[in-house]
Amino acid sequence: MAQDEHRMLFDLQRGRRKTAVKVVYAVLAVLMGASLFLVVGPVNLGEIFNSNSSSGGNVAQPYEEQAERLEMKLKKDPENPQLLQALARAQVTAGNSLLSLEPDEEDLNNALQQYRLASSSWAEYVDLTDEPSAGTAQLIAPALLSLAERSRTYGEAQRNIEAATDAQQVVAKQRPTLNSFSTLALYTYFTGDYKAAEAAQAQAAKLTRAKYEREQLDKQMEEVKKNAEKFQTERKKVEAAEKAAAKGNKGNPEALQSPTNPLGGSFGGTGLGE
Repeated sequence: MAQDEHRMLFDLQRGRRKTAVKVVYAVLAVLMGASLFLVVGPVNLGEIFNSNSSSGGNVAQPYEEQAERLEMKLKKDPENPQLLQALARAQVTAGNSLLSLEPDEEDLNNALQQYRLASSSWAEYVDLTDEPSAGTAQLIAPALLSLAERSRTYGEAQRNIEAATDAQQVVAKQRPTLNSFSTLALYTYFTGDYKAAEAAQAQAAKLTRAKYEREQLDKQMEEVKKNAEKFQTERKKVEAAEKAAAKGNKGNPEALQSPTNPLGGSFGGTGLGE
């Protein structure tokens, strides 16, 4: 039926922003568009984010305590990939739990800190294993993209988007579906690697069921690419201005500014939703 053919990739909740780069918000506006993506296959959002009706801090506490226990074990065995994987999952789940309801500023900041810790644990884990877990990668990638949303500089946003893309590549490789490849194409466009993004899009197109699905996918990705190009153009402009300033040149003072344009949205669930 229709509900099996069309599903949305991202959900949007309201939130507050004070210091994010304007174009990063433009990126996320595209990522969270209400009817932006064609995806097939149900995914339980509750399972991904382990959310429930408790307050954010109380929900996060068990995962934070679990992370502390794992960190103690890692002091004795710092290169244990299983411990690092479990730590990354505990940290990102703690962050997700803090955002499971309507977070206040403190919950948001604490969630972002958990995501940063998870990003570090995930990177260490990937370095120590030949085949990272697709399940953990699917949990980590949206958290990394959420960090990109809230980045304070273009460089930071770029690094987080690239990290999210690397994690999503693990998912697409081990779980090759329309959903995983369309998400990979989305992420990759915003890294600026358009050739790789088009390749992921082509893989997604092969997994569509009907002509109209392929047409919709192409239309949506065309819009994604336009916004990704805008993001990359602004990023390079700022980087050029920063280099000029570092050399003592005036350059373009406006390009050095980090204008704010609060979009008013935050990731209530950047994973895949029905």
